[in-house]
Amino acid sequence: MAELFPIFLNLAKRPVLVVGAGKVAARKVEGLRLADADVYVIAPAACDQVRALAIGNEVTLEERPYRKGDCEGAFLVIAATGDAAVNAAVRAEAESLGIPVNAVDDPANCSFYTPAVVRIGDMRIAVSTQGHAPGLAGLLRERLEQALPQGLGALVHEAAEYRARLKQEEPSEAERSRKFKEWAKQRLDSLF
Repeated sequence: MAELFPIFLNLAKRPVLVVGAGKVAARKVEGLRLADADVYVIAPAACDQVRALAIGNEVTLEERPYRKGDCEGAFLVIAATGDAAVNAAVRAEAESLGIPVNAVDDPANCSFYTPAVVRIGDMRIAVSTQGHAPGLAGLLRERLEQALPQGLGALVHEAAEYRARLKQEEPSEAERSRKFKEWAKQRLDSLF
């Protein structure tokens, strides 16, 4: 398999379809909500967590089986059904429409994989095993969350402020880059 290309997508206000509404789908829905996506869920039955989100108007839920045509208009599709045949149908439709699709725990029906994500403030670190061992990526994420200093979140904001100040004060791009790297190295050294 070719190496996967890592990417962070801006899903704010973009329509994302989730096919499936069990506990695994609920975890995917939570991540999509953190990304401020407009989440639409289709499943014959929904777990309590997804149903509660729908009742609170935080997601749109339609309790019925997936059918061809459901992917139309989606920016991104997640299949979390546990049924390889349904996942394959979702993948086929999404790919025919040029929409990226992830089928949870079903690599054959994915055009992308979602990484395990370390979240510390606004810092994001993605961990991937290229779809081979997602459980290992999850365990590594937990270890990283425990090992990394919590000050990394605040450092993101400090760095943004320092970067903005450098842009105003230093006309040379090369000198700005040098000064920023020096500053960031010192700050990272103090955290670690």
